[in-house]
Amino acid sequence: MATTLFKFCKPFAIPIRIPTSTTTKRSLIIRTCLTSSSSSQPCIPSYKLWLYNTMSKNKQEFKPKVEGKVGMYVCGVTAYDLSHIGHARVYVTFDLLYRYLRHFGYQVCYVRNFTDVDDKIIARANELGEDPISLSRRYCEEFQRDMVYLHCLPPSFEPRVSDHMLQIIDMIKQILNNGYAYKIDGDVYFNIDKFPEYGRLSGRKLEDNRAGERVAVDSRKKNPADFALWKSAKEGEPFWESPWGPGRPGWHIECSAMSAAYLGYSFDIHGGGVDLVFPHHENEIAQSCAACNQSNISYWIHNGFVTVDSEKMSKSLGNFFTIRQVIDLHHPLALRLFLMGTHYRSPINYSDVQLESASDRIFYIYQTLHDCENVLSQNDVAIRVDSIPHDIACCVDSFQDIFMSAMSDDLLTPVVLAAMSEPLKTINDLLHTRKGKKQELRIESLTALEKIIRNVLTVLGMMPQSYSELSPM
Repeated sequence: MATTLFKFCKPFAIPIRIPTSTTTKRSLIIRTCLTSSSSSQPCIPSYKLWLYNTMSKNKQEFKPKVEGKVGMYVCGVTAYDLSHIGHARVYVTFDLLYRYLRHFGYQVCYVRNFTDVDDKIIARANELGEDPISLSRRYCEEFQRDMVYLHCLPPSFEPRVSDHMLQIIDMIKQILNNGYAYKIDGDVYFNIDKFPEYGRLSGRKLEDNRAGERVAVDSRKKNPADFALWKSAKEGEPFWESPWGPGRPGWHIECSAMSAAYLGYSFDIHGGGVDLVFPHHENEIAQSCAACNQSNISYWIHNGFVTVDSEKMSKSLGNFFTIRQVIDLHHPLALRLFLMGTHYRSPINYSDVQLESASDRIFYIYQTLHDCENVLSQNDVAIRVDSIPHDIACCVDSFQDIFMSAMSDDLLTPVVLAAMSEPLKTINDLLHTRKGKKQELRIESLTALEKIIRNVLTVLGMMPQSYSELSPM
């Protein structure tokens, strides 16, 4: 199933290609950044992508199961309210990975779900006197707007729980038939004692799992840690028919069934916030193994928390800021820059001062590029790679190498953003250089620098529709 799905995913062309002609290392890198090629085979030689795998607890070289193709599933939002910047960090992180995998030449099938059937949705709908499905649909649309604001590319597929009840019920049947679950009064529970490998991902022992955020304690369970695969219908709640009576699925089975439906049981990357490692992703592994005797996911990738005053930002703690609240005060790309200014696995502390700093930085970047574009638009000089001054060529080469090396080392965006200072400074120096006999070299240098920065910003998801969009008024 995992290999046949890719025919439904659109192929993506890599923006940087190596020309077939031989050339010097200096010219090769400049040509790589500035020219296009008719070749349909993308290639980034000498760089290997390394990603931190939560399962192995170390960085591993990325090797997809199918050459040239990547299957990636990321747990999406539970749609009952506006998303906060903790959510923004998750989806900016995996948008960045999605973009870089495509840049690396991979054809990526990216699946990000919506949880539109859940206890929290039902509680919020009851509070507002609204139909739960209608409420979740509305907040799914609001989330998609937030993703557009943050320049997150749409995934290949965005499945919703309510559209996949047949797949969920079929998976529960398989788990029951394989002896890993039991039925009680219309409910179905996973029997955690039947799965001795439980805890491999999180490193936690079985007795540590005492319910998890969404697993209710129930005296009918064989083990207090057993979690619901199917919940019997309660008055006033939405329900679906099943072999065990009317009801709805548990949280964990939803992602297992949807990832299997689109990518199979064997795929490359499963991602989400670090708070999902336990119990959600641990339970997903148990369910998938129980359903088909395997859970062959190569890389488990998790981003760190956003904190406020050193506490995790969350709706339950009431210390959160919605994406809308932040972008009402700051440009959305300033928020994206702020989130990328810290390595994705490290915690990041939110503050207005940090956002102001990111706003200043983003305006500086685009004011520089806007000024550069104005100069270039007044000069029609065909760029000749071999005539670019040596110091400019070295600046371009160095930034290109830092970009590829840092991003290939578990997405070290802070290193890339810091390295961008040098070509930006060089552009500003050139912009203030007097016109004269070397005007043609000046224009060629500006063109080379502007293009390498633009290419990098594109991969980072930081390119606006126009530079002037972010220039201070």
